[in-house]
Amino acid sequence: MNDQSESGPQRDTVTPDALLHTGSGGEVTAEDLVLASGRDITPQNLAWAERKLATEGPAALDKMLP
Repeated sequence: MNDQSESGPQRDTVTPDALLHTGSGGEVTAEDLVLASGRDITPQNLAWAERKLATEGPAALDKMLP
């Protein structure tokens, strides 16, 4: 039996496929790259992702995903 409330925060969950996508269907954003890297969306991580996208382009996301 699960002691955790279903309405409470969930831990150890996997990001749904609908939230992770490659650039083949649209523009790759800094948020996409941060999520693909397993990091939290913070100003520092968004700045990192923007720099990475500026140097590597959409291929930066393809390199992160299996």
